[in-house]
Amino acid sequence: MSSTATLLVVEDDGAIRRGLVDALRFGGYAVHEAADGRAGLELGLALHIDLALLDLVLPGVDGFELLAKLRRSKPTLPVILVTARGAEQERVRGLQEGADDYVVKPFSARELLARVEAVLRRSATRPPPSERLELPRGAVDFARGEVQLADGQVRQLSEKEAALLRYLATAKDQVVSRDELLRAVWGLDPRGLQTRTIDMHIARLREKLADSGSEGVATVRGRGYMLAADCKRDGAGR
Repeated sequence: MSSTATLLVVEDDGAIRRGLVDALRFGGYAVHEAADGRAGLELGLALHIDLALLDLVLPGVDGFELLAKLRRSKPTLPVILVTARGAEQERVRGLQEGADDYVVKPFSARELLARVEAVLRRSATRPPPSERLELPRGAVDFARGEVQLADGQVRQLSEKEAALLRYLATAKDQVVSRDELLRAVWGLDPRGLQTRTIDMHIARLREKLADSGSEGVATVRGRGYMLAADCKRDGAGR
């Protein structure tokens, strides 16, 4: 694995963050850094990164939530957790929720670089996310950006319509808030932002899926949106 990869470090302790960043840059990596979960999420969604190192105890958005949100938007992104000595329960939970590995504070630069190199090497063979979403009477082909109906009709999706539907599909059965969609799909900071762009895109998606037997996106009043239960993701049964 080439050491020209770009990494993101999210750690609120300044001294530890500096140690991580210095060690990684010494190892030849390009590094972005953030001191809290919210800033880490914004950088992680906006930038092209090859791996993220996340502390689990973060202000704003904690490490578990950050891990989940990054993985929804970037399903193949490798993630290493930075945990405290003795925090076995947190490490186990993080690995169960999709982290690739962890380093324990205090860490040595040699161990850190070895773990980063190993995770990057493994992730190079990670399969890409599913390019299809099965519907009761048709399918969504994300690679082509189109809805393919059982009667032979084909309806084109805009880039944002496809990205919105794909993001909800990666969230499995979880509700996704409007704020999260604005950050992840549109790259916007939702604080103080008044916009109906999500409503308009969901309305257009439902029109294009009208003959598929599914509305595609279900509204959960007061909470956000989720993929409709009659869609099939990644080969899983309905």
